[in-house]
Amino acid sequence: MGKLRFQSSAKLPFRIDLQRAAQAYLAERGDHRHADWRVGLKGAALAALSLVCYVLALRATTAWSFAPAYIAAIVMAMLLAMNTLHDAAHGGLFRSARLNQWLTRITSLPMGIDADIWTRRHVHLHHTYPNVDGYDLDIEPNPFLRQTPFQDWAPQFRFQHRYWPLVAALSLPYLCWYGDWLDLLGRSKLRQYDNQPVPVGGFLLGKLGHLVLLLGLPWYCLPAGAIGWGGLLLCYLAGLMVASCFLVAMILGTHWAEVEFFRPEGTEMPHTWHEHQFLTCCDWQPRPRALGHLLGGLHLHLTHHLFPAYSHRHYPALARIVEEQARRHGLPYRRIGYQGLWRAQQNFLRGMGRRPG
Repeated sequence: MGKLRFQSSAKLPFRIDLQRAAQAYLAERGDHRHADWRVGLKGAALAALSLVCYVLALRATTAWSFAPAYIAAIVMAMLLAMNTLHDAAHGGLFRSARLNQWLTRITSLPMGIDADIWTRRHVHLHHTYPNVDGYDLDIEPNPFLRQTPFQDWAPQFRFQHRYWPLVAALSLPYLCWYGDWLDLLGRSKLRQYDNQPVPVGGFLLGKLGHLVLLLGLPWYCLPAGAIGWGGLLLCYLAGLMVASCFLVAMILGTHWAEVEFFRPEGTEMPHTWHEHQFLTCCDWQPRPRALGHLLGGLHLHLTHHLFPAYSHRHYPALARIVEEQARRHGLPYRRIGYQGLWRAQQNFLRGMGRRPG
């Protein structure tokens, strides 16, 4: 499959004005695009909460005291990843590329995903080609969700608006123990776009570290008879599923809420990359607004797609800039509430679930 190209944004007035406004914003504050001490403090607090829950789980004496602490530790680790790993993967956390890479590897351990593979899929493909059939691997055809009008219909899709939370919950275990291995073995589409081999040593070391952290240490530290292997594996799966469902529920609708999908003919898109972002995602605003601090800026998803290399601490200000510039240049900026996002998401799933006429 040939490399897909967008129309040039070099002379696009919106891009020029948006870039100038963002640069002026930083200049007025004497600031930079990377994280600051507040992001570091938030990350340290989330890491500490996850560690406290993990230690409580290791010191539990019964399955009933182990399970909530263990699951909470995984959920806190997911919040940590949302607030640090994501920025680091885009080069927006530290100035040093090496530090960003190391942080993604460390914070991905509780999630079980390979940080290098995820970065290639997310940063190189999803962010470049959101909602483009055949290029955005997040919308690849599968037997569980019909996410584009180009995917063949199947009877089970009629109920996808009801069972999608289960698919969302299983996404993280799927990536950890199936999707990553397909990518490693060259059995997925990732190899078509990025022919770089996956470092096998680092991949296996990461999977081993994940198993030791989430299964080996708990089994070693818990008193005999506190929990069996079956109970531990059930808690492991439950923890990954709760964390996965939370993450997916917060971001998935941003690429489903009254957006467009594309199947390019040839290797050129009919619009620029900047215009494409407005057609394929939106921002949303949680209530109360303070909840946005826990989401790592992912609720301001359109803003993130336009400024992926900026730390999420800048997104509220950048969202205002995007809205102002979009209004000036006639682009369809949307910032909706979560209820609106949920309704749009459900309408989308129902629509995609109907058998095409």
